[in-house]
This record gives sequence, structure tokens and C-alpha cells, in this order.
Amino acid sequence: MGRETAIQDRSFSASAGNGKGVLLLHGMTGAPGEMKPLAKRLKRRGFDYSCPQLAGHGGTEKDLLKTDWRDWLDSARTAYEKFAREVDEVHVAGICAGGALGLLLASEIPEIRSAAVYSMTFEYDGWNMPRWAMGAPLIQLVANLPGVRHIPINEPSPFGLKDERLRAMAANAADGLIDGAIDIMPLGALYQLYRLGRRVEVKGPSITTPTLILHASEDDMSSPKNARRLQACLAGETELHYLNDSFHMIHVDRERDLVAELSADFFARHSATASVREVVDA
Repeated sequence: MGRETAIQDRSFSASAGNGKGVLLLHGMTGAPGEMKPLAKRLKRRGFDYSCPQLAGHGGTEKDLLKTDWRDWLDSARTAYEKFAREVDEVHVAGICAGGALGLLLASEIPEIRSAAVYSMTFEYDGWNMPRWAMGAPLIQLVANLPGVRHIPINEPSPFGLKDERLRAMAANAADGLIDGAIDIMPLGALYQLYRLGRRVEVKGPSITTPTLILHASEDDMSSPKNARRLQACLAGETELHYLNDSFHMIHVDRERDLVAELSADFFARHSATASVREVVDA
């Protein structure tokens, strides 16, 4: 028998001292470290942040396959409950699966002030995806079968990155660009992502939380149709922006500063207080 790989918890948090918090949720197969550029800029704008590690992440694809979307949601909920005791108000933001999880949290917890969803993915229908990846209904029929769910999907270049420097780092790094991220997506995990997206659509008519939707117009993994589909299913106020100089990983790509500024502005507008003091020395 092979030795089990220990999962290392890479969660992190910081306080800006204003009592305004943002729960940052990484994507499926991702890790908390991918949220660091966004977290740093949000703190400069006066927001506390908490970046938890989702269940099943931080180890291997085998660890990930031991969990499903409900486990991911449970871990996000636990992180929210802890964070909510430390701040006066909470906003949520996440990339892809993390954004969907944030919306499901908002559907359960009306106290969440607002949400931001980056690169929502109901379907892998971006310009760089293989044709089979666009067959979500068929994939859902077979992807979780015992003999199929372990089949790996290797992420093709450009790895969701338009920035050539970051793309080269992702291609050449032995353990990937983000510490703790899983560079292989098993079909069983893709199945769970699709189930998560369907759950968001089911709950959408009851989600009244103000929601910012950011999506790259050239997203290589999920086309802008996903952003419009999300906007159509939500009952509350939505604000949709397309970014023109990024691919899927908009929170780390060329327009990461714009993502942070749009998010901070949106959270500030939906804060319980009129203003958030900027932290100059963050």
C-alpha cells in the first residue's frame, strides 16, 4: 500500500482593523495562495480577509476525490462562521467553484452583505477547451462512475493566464505556480463542479445578495456565456463587467489590480457603513 499524503492546511488571514471582512474562496484544484494578490489589495482598501482551504484540497487528486461539492461548502461555511465572529460584516468572493460556493453561502446566510464571482463556470466551453469538455450533460452521466472518475484531465497551456511571465512560471515550476494547487483534475472532480453549478441555478431565484460578476471576454476555459447565465439566474442586484486583457485566472492575471479595485468598490458600496478607511501601510 502506498503511503498517504498528509494534507497541509495553507489557510491564511489578516486584519486591517476596520471590522469589514471578505471571505476569499479559491477554485477547484486550487489553493488559498492564489488569492494572495487580491487579499493584499483588499487589505490596502481597509478590508480584513480570510482565505480558507477548501475540503479535499492541499493534497493530491486522490484526496480531492474523497470529497464532493457539499464537503467544499461545509468547509467554506465553517470558515465563515469563524470569520464572522472576528469582524462586524462579511462579504464573499471566489474564483470559479469558489464563487459558486460563496453564492450558496449567501443563499443560507442573509447577513452576508455582498458577493463577487470571478470566472463562473457552468460549462468548460472556453476557446481552449477540447470538444469533449463541452459535453457537460454526457460527462455528468459517466464522470462519477468507479472506473471513470479517476481519469485525469491535464490543464492545457495557457493555463488560464494571458500574462506570458506567469504562464512560463506555471509551465516550468515543478509543483505548479500556486503552492498546494493540484495540477490534474480528475473527471470525478469535474462532475462535482457541474453539480455545484446546477445547485447555484436551483438556488438562484432565492439569492438576493448583491453580486458582482467579473469575467474575461477571452476566457480560455469558460466562455462569457457563463457570466450571463449566472446573472440571469440570480434574484438580487447584479453588476457584470467583462475584462479584456486576461484569461480565466483573472484574479492573478494581467488585470488583477482591476479585479481588486472593482471588488473593493462594490463591497464598500454594500457595506453597512458609508466608508472604509484605507490602510496605507498594508
